[in-house]
Amino acid sequence: MKKNITVQKFKYSHLGKDVASIQHSLSDSLTYTVGKDPRTSTARDWFNASAHTVRNRMMENWMDTMRSYQRKDPKRVYYLSLEFLIGRLFTSSMINVGLYEPFKQALDEMGLDIEKLKEVENDAALGNGGLGRLAACFLDSLSTLDIPAYGYGIRYEYGMFNQQIENGYQVEHPDNWLRYGNPWEFPRGEILFPVHFGGRVVEYPDEEGKIRHHWVDTSDVMAMAYDTPIPGYGTNTTNNMRLWAAKASRDFELQYFNEGNYIKAVEEKNASENLSKVLYPNDTTTSGKELRLKQQYFFVSASLQDILHRFFRNPDNQVENLPDKVAIQMNDTHPAIAVAEMMRLLVDLHHCDWDLAWKLTTRIFSYTNHTLLPEALETWPVAMFERFLPRHLQIIYEINHHFIRHVSHMFPGDMELLKRVSIIQEEPEKRIRMAHLATVGSHKINGVARLHTELMKSTIFADFYRIFPEKIVNMTNGVTPRLWLLQANGELSSLISSKIGQDWITDLSLLRKLEPLAENAAFQQAFSSVKLSKKMLLAECIENQLGIKIDPSTLFDVQVKRIHEYKRQLLNVLHAITRYNRIRHNRLENPVARTIIISGKAAPGYATAKRIIKLINDVAEVINNDPAVRGLLKLVFLPNYSVSNALRIIPAADLSEQISTAGTEASGTGNMKLALNGALTIGTLDGANVEMREEVGEDNFFIFGLNTDEVTTLRRDGYNPWDYYHGNWELREALDMLRDGFFAPDDPTRHQPLFDLLTQQGDHYLLLADYASYISTQEQIDALYRNQQEWARKAILNVARMGKFSSDRTINEYARQIWQVEPLKT
Repeated sequence: MKKNITVQKFKYSHLGKDVASIQHSLSDSLTYTVGKDPRTSTARDWFNASAHTVRNRMMENWMDTMRSYQRKDPKRVYYLSLEFLIGRLFTSSMINVGLYEPFKQALDEMGLDIEKLKEVENDAALGNGGLGRLAACFLDSLSTLDIPAYGYGIRYEYGMFNQQIENGYQVEHPDNWLRYGNPWEFPRGEILFPVHFGGRVVEYPDEEGKIRHHWVDTSDVMAMAYDTPIPGYGTNTTNNMRLWAAKASRDFELQYFNEGNYIKAVEEKNASENLSKVLYPNDTTTSGKELRLKQQYFFVSASLQDILHRFFRNPDNQVENLPDKVAIQMNDTHPAIAVAEMMRLLVDLHHCDWDLAWKLTTRIFSYTNHTLLPEALETWPVAMFERFLPRHLQIIYEINHHFIRHVSHMFPGDMELLKRVSIIQEEPEKRIRMAHLATVGSHKINGVARLHTELMKSTIFADFYRIFPEKIVNMTNGVTPRLWLLQANGELSSLISSKIGQDWITDLSLLRKLEPLAENAAFQQAFSSVKLSKKMLLAECIENQLGIKIDPSTLFDVQVKRIHEYKRQLLNVLHAITRYNRIRHNRLENPVARTIIISGKAAPGYATAKRIIKLINDVAEVINNDPAVRGLLKLVFLPNYSVSNALRIIPAADLSEQISTAGTEASGTGNMKLALNGALTIGTLDGANVEMREEVGEDNFFIFGLNTDEVTTLRRDGYNPWDYYHGNWELREALDMLRDGFFAPDDPTRHQPLFDLLTQQGDHYLLLADYASYISTQEQIDALYRNQQEWARKAILNVARMGKFSSDRTINEYARQIWQVEPLKT
């Protein structure tokens, strides 16, 4: 009775969204939450007050959503991802809950600049590249579509790194994004789960004589939950992103402390909490590999314990109907250990028999593959598993035993097939193939673009496609229009809405209504004016940050993505060198002035990618300071690519470089963001480029180079890069400049390794084979850019035809075809 009376007396203020209510809340937040007086408050104080004011207005919807889920107990989606690249939440949260305009007015009237407050917020360093940004887009769409969902990951204290360029080299600095706290999260000290490592496995018979397993003598780490509300756009649904932080099971050893050995006293605590310290520890060392494996198991174990705790909290739920309430999506192979962990929890803790546990597990899990590169499919040494996860090693061997027996019945006598599909790789060392575990343990495996999915079936997953032809499906990626158009490009969004209304924000297919306006001269002019304004803002940013002055009237040629050989930033540099040579030798007729902008991070242990960054900066140093260039070419490397920097760069791009070797990029989402903001694409027939070209039209998309079949044929028949070197004098000229130190007079051999990579070492990603086609296509781009009306027309058509590439469409397909979940409005 007392408990009910307390609940009845529990009341809270319903916070208004009008200007006066916001101003009142800002004053309260500054005083009672931040603890500052307006006269002494800094920009950070006002940002924190503003963030809490916004967050408080999300709470009612969040609470209502969580209560609705508890009351109705719907089937929920649990998205497991080692990355959630959510960026900054201040603006996106305001936009999604309908607060942006009144909040901006409230701040204006108080003498505060919302643009300056935006810049105070740190990007949440919870991801690195496309995989993490996709996960963030998916969370936005799940809430917007009213789908009951949780995102699960790790609360990294430090991001991958803060990239700075010193003397042209990438230098990694700690990305301490939590230095000033995180106003969007709620620590949940009561939500704490033990995660075990090491120890040994004891077998014992239960009361029915069945052999059970007990994992004992373990070293334990506690996983503590931190919750962040993720509001949908135009809906009350606010889902939860739950991130886990590692906490020591004991703060310190009092014995050591009493002895005066203070370092030893906290040693165990520090070692435990290292698990959530940094995103992607350098795995070129054994200790780095071990930490990465432990990170993956840490967040998976905590998440599954939380999921099962929530499921069994309802007394009506029985283990047999677990798949009716739970759908778990593994974002790439990082969470693949979840298959074995779910089996451990069901068999060892809930005492399910093996066959039932396996049936439930395979109905619950689905797996997204993000790579066609065999070397990128994670494997772990069996010895490492045996040391840290001995019970899971037993379970994986048991899973493999049943699977191999099933395959041998389907294909009797095919021993080579059994070796290829086995979860255990036997040679040259015993390793666990995590993609195989995820595939065997899931009911659906999806690619992220139509071409990628077809290549999965014919290459890296060909054997599994023979065994499980119904498992592999396609879910072409998408991006959230709320962030990547509405927030990224407010001017373009306003122009679009003035012509077709605002419904496109939640139904991107409505952008098709813009197509007739592509022929309208006045709309073309308005569209071009928006683009120019974004280019001017980016030019100002580049000058302030790098001291490089660029002309906004030039063609902005943009490549923004992780630095990797297969993404071929090196091919882009070869084009820059060729263009530079043509300019300085007067070989360009009617030249088009161009600014080439490249941004992206190289993994700390990836030496070749770091060399490419140094080359870009060395080439830029020469080009940007040569008076013979006459303003016709600039090359800029923008450091520390992030969501915030992407929001500046992408709306300003005229040309989008999507130039990976055909058959290597799974999908790409940067290509979608750039086209959605009115950039034309130059690309290969790779990843989602294929579908984008179909949607926007061949005439509005610049394709060059070999397709996947031609790549396969060339490699099979024997590719010799020297043939292309000797057969194209401009290519030879550019490569010789690398080899001979033209761009490194202080160290003429500096770029010899890149020359060797493209010649003596075989040019694995076929840059030289695609060079001539790439240069020729760039000439076509120059010709089109001279006709600004025609360029604007094609750019508008790109925007109008990008409706397919909304993450809302992708999530709807997941919900229907994989998860079988229904929306639930709150």
